[in-house]
This record gives sequence, structure tokens and C-alpha cells, in this order.
Amino acid sequence: LLFFQRVLLLVASDVDALCACKILQALFQCDHVQYTLVPVSGWQELETAFLEHKDQFKYFVLINCGANVDLLEILQPEEDTYFFVCDSHRPINVVNVYNDTQIKLLVKQDDDLDVPAYDDIFRDEEDEEEDSENESDGSEPSEKRRRFEEDVIERTMKRRQRREWEARRREILFDYEQYEYHGTSSAMVMFDLAWIMSKDLNDMLWWAIVGLTDQWVQDKITQMKYVTDIGILQRHVSRHNHRNEDEENSLSIDCMRIAFEYDLRLALYQHWSLYESLCNTSYTSASLKLWSVQGQKRLREFLADMGLPLKQVKQKFNSMDISLKENLREMIEESANKFGMKDLRVQTFSIHFGFKNKFSASDIVYATASLMENTEKEGPETTNFIKALDSLSRGNLDKLHQGLDLAKKQLCAIQQTVASCICTNLVISQGPFLYCALMEGTPDVKLFSKPVSLCLLSKYLLKSFVCSTKNKRCKLLPLIMAAPMDVEQGTVIMVGIPPETESSDKKNFFGRAFEKAADSTNSRTLHNHFDMSIIELKTEDRSKFLDALISLLS
Repeated sequence: LLFFQRVLLLVASDVDALCACKILQALFQCDHVQYTLVPVSGWQELETAFLEHKDQFKYFVLINCGANVDLLEILQPEEDTYFFVCDSHRPINVVNVYNDTQIKLLVKQDDDLDVPAYDDIFRDEEDEEEDSENESDGSEPSEKRRRFEEDVIERTMKRRQRREWEARRREILFDYEQYEYHGTSSAMVMFDLAWIMSKDLNDMLWWAIVGLTDQWVQDKITQMKYVTDIGILQRHVSRHNHRNEDEENSLSIDCMRIAFEYDLRLALYQHWSLYESLCNTSYTSASLKLWSVQGQKRLREFLADMGLPLKQVKQKFNSMDISLKENLREMIEESANKFGMKDLRVQTFSIHFGFKNKFSASDIVYATASLMENTEKEGPETTNFIKALDSLSRGNLDKLHQGLDLAKKQLCAIQQTVASCICTNLVISQGPFLYCALMEGTPDVKLFSKPVSLCLLSKYLLKSFVCSTKNKRCKLLPLIMAAPMDVEQGTVIMVGIPPETESSDKKNFFGRAFEKAADSTNSRTLHNHFDMSIIELKTEDRSKFLDALISLLS
């Protein structure tokens, strides 16, 4: 289909999308398909890119964007334009599902999309106003009147049925579209495609693993879904990475090996010191309440319980005594259980390049995301995108290390912001939800005008707040977080995240709620993000917008 056509790739700015893009680029390379890649960070950029390129291209591939809105309505394409959409955003817009001609959805067969039945939401426009038969057939007037009355009754019935059908349709669509959530990672879907075509390589498998790990790090999927998908990938890993124990293979300098392992849920610990990783991982920091003096004391007790000297814990992980590192995981786990951290172990994969480079999948996620939202150098967004994309290639270890350094700074910034929000009681209960606003002039506030960093901060903050509050009701509430977006234009960026509970299904109702609150108050909002639960808003409209949300959700 695509052999003689140039294809336009429109790729969203998240790590899963980048991984899916890498797999597709490799597949295109195998088949000599020519393509142009355009990064898009929101609906406006997507529309602009489409308008700029629609005359030269007939085939468009959208990665992690486009599934949850009516694409044909937004883009108004010609009839001979085709869209291939690989997007983990759910629910998928019903028009996209039922349009077979121009929109091709790439989804895994076993993904349950829960789409309403066609007849419940689409109805052929019957000729409602059927011409009442010509009544000049010369029959008796009384006969005519009777036919006319029957006609009126029939039409009234039809209208009533139509009204009932429309009411039911509204109800069905409301139920279907009410919650936003995520399906299978796009990188996994692309890998599946490569596997079906027998073109899957170990590199592609690694990108699929990183795509899935991104969903887990960003807390987009349930633990159950994560473990299931890890199981699927594990089968591919053992197929691609037999350790034929001949020395040649296991030690060649450019070999690459992927291994499944139970690793510690500590951010970047192998490239940091164990101490800093414990302090800047949301799970340990929240469990030990490290923002308080008491929490710092608990951390020291925790390290003492493991028998790890401070001197060792505070130096680079690579430089720690080998004897301590040998059964470090078991030691940490055993002590963590005593300190109420029962989930410190996580199923994941690691990759080995040559002799000395070893990275876990979450290392790559943090590094790539930081490169993508790097605020240190002013420059066009696309340079960050290209850097992040490059860091996923094996040959670019220097970019990856640069990403790891940035990621450490970002995690520290997030942790410090969480601590100051909790210590200064910035998280307030608004009734149906918790609310926290960062002020202009807060350290690192520029970083939090970026969506991925703001979402990560919100999730870390909610975890920590739930651990610190005594109020049982507040533990079950969702959180809305606001940060300054553009001071000159007077805008804030706002994100809503679901409650932090054990059984959370990670479904988010804020997208729809934000739209309704904005409509009912005529707030000047911009719904530009592919995640509906992130919006931009004029600062002056913030209080009326929040009031509307409170009354809507109460």
C-alpha cells in the first residue's frame, strides 16, 4: 500500500510515542518507504502540520494522537486522504471506530474498546417527512380524514421514537466518553506489527519495553495491565535473547542483551548514589515522609537496619563495595518490609551493551522524558524532540548520559517542590477534589509549565499528601494542580489526576469536567493537549472556573 507513496508521520511528545516511532522508522527502512517526520505537541500543531502538508501527502500516520476526537471533523480532509492512527488514548472517538474508509486504527486484537453498537449511535436519516400520499384520489372526504388522522398519529409516534432514541444515544455516549484512560502502549502495538511481519529485531523489542515502562512510570495503566504486558514481552525477550553460552557471543563489544529481572523501584539508582535515589523516588520518599525531620530520622534507621554505612550509601553506586552490592536487593527488600514498603520490588527489564553499559528500562524513560522537556537551553521544541529520539538509539550513549543527568535534576526539583507544598500546606481540599497552585517565582516553576513534568509532580505530590494527611476523606480525593504557563500572556496550565488508591483503575474524569466548567462559565481555556485532563487557562478566569468545577463535581 505505502510502497510508492511518501508518508507523513505525526508523532506526539511522549516517550511511548517516540518508541513507537523508532520501531516504525526501522520498518520503513526495511521496506524503503519514504517518510517525513513532524513532531506535534498538541492539537494546534497537528492541524497546522496537516494543513501545511495535505497537498503533498495522501497517507498520514498519527502516533499517540488523534484517536480520541473526530479526526475528519477537525481536519476536513479530501476523500483520498488516509489516516493510520496508533494511539493509546481511550476512549476512541466513535466516528473513528466506524469509519472504515479513511481512518485505519492500529489496535491490539485483545484490547477491549467497549465501543457502543453502531445502531445505538448512528441512524440513517429516514425520510421523516414522507410525503403524505397524494390525497386527490377522489375518494370520500370521510375516508380522507381517517387516512389523514392515521398519518398524523404515525408521524407523532415516529417523532417520539426518534426523541427517545436520541436521549438514549446521549446517555450511551456520555457513559462511553465520561472517563479518559490508556490502552496498550503504542510501542507494543508497533512491535506486534513488526512481529506479525516477521521483521522484529531485538532493538525494536527494547523500544516496546521502554514504551510500556513509560506508561508505568507515568502511572497511566493499572498494575494488573502492566504485569500482563510484561508477561507478553517476556516471551519475546526469551525468544530473542537465548544466552548461547559461547564466549564469543556473550562478550562481543557491540552485542546487546535484554534480560528480565526483579529490580528495585528506585529511580536511576545505578547511575546515582543509593542515598539520593532513596530521597528522590516518590515511593520511598512518600512512605518515609522524608519532608519531615521525623522522616529523615526514619531514613537513617532504615539504612542502619540494612547495615549500610552512610559513607557507602552516599557515594556513586558504581563505587560502592562489591561485597555490599552482591546481595543488596535482598537486604533492601527485607528492611523495606519492616518499614512498611512492601512493593519495593518491580518486574522490569534491563539492557546490556557490550561490557560495561547496563541500563534498566525506567532509566531510559526518565532520561528520554527529561531531554524532551529540557528547559535549560532556549531553542525550538523540535531540537529537544530530535535529541530525545536520538537518545533511544544504541549508538548515542553520550545523549543518553546527558538525559540521565537532566533526569536527576528534574527528580530533585520535583521532590523539593513536593516537600515545600506539603510543609507550607499548599494542598487544600476544595470539597470534591484537592487543589494545589504553584506561584510564580517558585524554584523550577519553568519546568512545571511542561505537561509531562507537571503530571509527574502532581502524581508524586498526591502520593506524598495521602501519606501525610490524617484526614481519611482527603485520602480518597483526586487532585487538580496548577502552574504558571506564560507570564506575559497571563495563562496557567492545569492538570487533573484521579485518586491515589490501591484499587484505582487510573480512569480520569477531569477531561469532560474541564470542558463543561469552561463552557458554563465562558472561561478562556485552551484544550490543546492530547490528554484531555490537561488544559491552559487565563489566570483571571481561574477562580470562576474552579467554582464551576466544585459545583459540577459536588
